[in-house]
Amino acid sequence: MHPTDPPRKRLRHRGTAALATLVLPAAALVGLATPSHAAADASTVTATYAKTQDWGSGFEGKWTIKNSGTSAVSSWAVEWDFPSGTKVTSAWDATVTNSADHWTGKNLSWNGSLAPGASVSFGFNGTGSGAPTGCKLNGASCDGGDVPGDAAPSAPGTPTASGVTDTSAKLSWGAATDDKGVKNYDVLRDGAKVATVTGTSYTDTGLSAGTDYSYTMRARDTADQTGPVSGSVKVHTTGGGTDPGPGTGGKVNLGYFTDWGVYGRQYYPKNLETSGSAAKVTHINYAFGNVQGGKCTMGDSYADTDMAYTAANSVSGQADTWDQPLRGAINQLRQLKAKHPNLKILWSFGGWTWSGGFGEAAKDPAAFADSCYKLVEDPRWADVFDGIDIDWEYPNACGLSCDTSGQDALKKLSTALRSKFGSQNLVTAAITADASSGGKIEKNDYAGAAQSLDWYNVMTYDFFGAWDAKGPTAPHSPLTSYSGIPQQGFNSAEAIAKLKAQGVPASKLLLGIGFYGRGWTGVTQKEPGGTATGPAAGTYEQGIEDYKVLKTKCPSNGTVAGTAYAYCGSDWWSYDTPATIGSKMTWAKSQGLGGAFFWEFSGDTANGELVTAINSGLK
Repeated sequence: MHPTDPPRKRLRHRGTAALATLVLPAAALVGLATPSHAAADASTVTATYAKTQDWGSGFEGKWTIKNSGTSAVSSWAVEWDFPSGTKVTSAWDATVTNSADHWTGKNLSWNGSLAPGASVSFGFNGTGSGAPTGCKLNGASCDGGDVPGDAAPSAPGTPTASGVTDTSAKLSWGAATDDKGVKNYDVLRDGAKVATVTGTSYTDTGLSAGTDYSYTMRARDTADQTGPVSGSVKVHTTGGGTDPGPGTGGKVNLGYFTDWGVYGRQYYPKNLETSGSAAKVTHINYAFGNVQGGKCTMGDSYADTDMAYTAANSVSGQADTWDQPLRGAINQLRQLKAKHPNLKILWSFGGWTWSGGFGEAAKDPAAFADSCYKLVEDPRWADVFDGIDIDWEYPNACGLSCDTSGQDALKKLSTALRSKFGSQNLVTAAITADASSGGKIEKNDYAGAAQSLDWYNVMTYDFFGAWDAKGPTAPHSPLTSYSGIPQQGFNSAEAIAKLKAQGVPASKLLLGIGFYGRGWTGVTQKEPGGTATGPAAGTYEQGIEDYKVLKTKCPSNGTVAGTAYAYCGSDWWSYDTPATIGSKMTWAKSQGLGGAFFWEFSGDTANGELVTAINSGLK
């Protein structure tokens, strides 16, 4: 029996939520107690601030409290002022309150005690462009002195690049200012610190040829307080081959094509041509091959290699014959590549339903890689595929089933695949976007695995959906956090930030876009956060519907966290539109990401308007 439309791959996150904090009005501060200083001398306790991420419409900030004294601290409270228009929207690991523009972050029950030499941090998401001033820690100066109000330094000037080679680039920037003097500058490459220098220039070395990098700077004052991050400059190193994309400036625009779509959906490779999408993407992931007995196997041999195409359904316009050596979707993809010589196609293995086999594969990575190579590079279709993608949901964590292969399992598989497939083939992986505290990103050495991979498809969608039948309603693909988000760490910006912080280069991260919406019914309010009675009706599965249907069935009438939502009747849906995709692509470029990918082609309109939006946005 041939499948018609199996469940989409999805991220039914069940990670532990970080502690969300309600931003309180001034009245709620009445009776707030001043924290005790215990036996510690206030001059030995400091608080420093850093803006760790900035995505244009918002930012992520972090305060770090350090006890440099000889006595323990039993509690702490950091106070600061933001200029009008800058505010905290959500926070974690502290209770954050405000009275107008004056903000206070107070320890929680479990992180107030600081032994000598210990430190603790709390973070928050905010909006606006201002920097904190007037910092106080337990009523004294945040730099450990007795005079409150030592301001953090200003942002340095946006850097410029010169002398770019295959492996290096020189950065220069305007000086920052500070009321007590600037001590030095942190140089950030793709959001991660690579150097601290005293001057206003730095030459970064050891780069990869033909690669995009994004640089920002931040200043430190004499109290070691960090100021806001500067504007960014993009650097593309010389060499490294040709631009992979159709006018996308070297960015990847990748779409998934599903083998089961040729059945009930009647979506064929020819649709990629007639929609104009094949000319606008750089890569296609053909999904999915299976993983069985520790080996790569064909997912659906009938759809893959046997199904006969009529002239009307064929890319070439010619009907398949009964005796030709290769038919099916793989042969149609070959015809598509003939029309688009620069198009790259990868065979993707796993997915939500078939990820259970990766645990066995991880026991003998070399044997797994060998089996995959023999299948992908089979002489009957070796010219069709340019590499392999593995979609393991999720290594060392739970998806449809739970895996306990260990934190280095993905790294071992990736290393073995790269060794077998060599440098001329692409090797990529689809990965979780769960950035919650203790969540799935933390359970793997993604930085280690990235050394053998060309990029990660970060599945920044399916954060929320009607598997929580009663809600609250929430966008399934939020770009950023927002006030009232059901779980901290479930948004694209935090996922990308966490992967960067782990050490994954930004150029190896692709932002994920869903060509579908997720929805509830029995909803009584337009805005997010409403209750529901269950999943909304969908064509193939409850709670999910293609964009091409939703754009007319339930047009968007609002946006939240960079994603559209729609309220019609008692149904509430969230999905991306050409407009929100454009904004997400602008954000992806500002972060220095390698591009974007989407799941999947058949959810788009007949003229490929979502593919067009990604292509245009990446230019």
